[in-house]
Amino acid sequence: MSKDAPQTGISDYHQQIESYARKIRSTTDITEIISILDVALRETKGLETNNEVQAAQAQVQKAERKIEVLISDLEELRKLAHADQLTGALNRRGLDDAFTRESARADRNRSYLCVAMIDLDNFKCLNDTYGHQAGDAILAHLAGLAKKVLRPSDTIARFGGEEFILLLPDTSLHSAMSVVHRLQQNLAANPLLYNGQPLPITFSGGLAVRKWNESQSTVIERVDKALYSAKYAGKNRVLPAQT
Repeated sequence: MSKDAPQTGISDYHQQIESYARKIRSTTDITEIISILDVALRETKGLETNNEVQAAQAQVQKAERKIEVLISDLEELRKLAHADQLTGALNRRGLDDAFTRESARADRNRSYLCVAMIDLDNFKCLNDTYGHQAGDAILAHLAGLAKKVLRPSDTIARFGGEEFILLLPDTSLHSAMSVVHRLQQNLAANPLLYNGQPLPITFSGGLAVRKWNESQSTVIERVDKALYSAKYAGKNRVLPAQT
């Protein structure tokens, strides 16, 4: 900041912080709270150049550290609120946020966003045969393998029961098909050992490239139909959705 730039006075700063506090008390949205704290942190850092607080640098820096720690803690809380506890994949809320972010980016850049739905084959039978703990282990095993196969920019979310949604940005249908086939191959090559016994795990899938401005519900409806066709065709396969 230049010496001629206007500086925020202490009284103005306190009024601004109180305004931010009122906004925080009026919302339960963690993302909004983090955004408000980010602004408050910038205001606090701005005090370092204010002549009124040159003698109180330690207090200003302490306030900065407290806000930074609070932002970090809230970021972790937001991650937990958006995660499926069993598998570590995103939950439905996390999927909604990820889809909103990735679809907006795809529309802005006119780029591909491929969406896949995968569903474990014969999961009820596996549950009935080996027990629910085995079923939980199967879900976690699949999610863990998917995270190794997918890129950091990709997303996996547990959609419900034994269904997962994959968001693959900047990925054509052909490339997305290769990704899901690679996940199938990894699953076959790395069976889950449960009580020393390898469990027969496969999944079926449906794929679609999201159309420009297409809603989440519409594209998921299309991949769900493709998934159903894959199940009907014999399972352990992946089919593209109809355009």
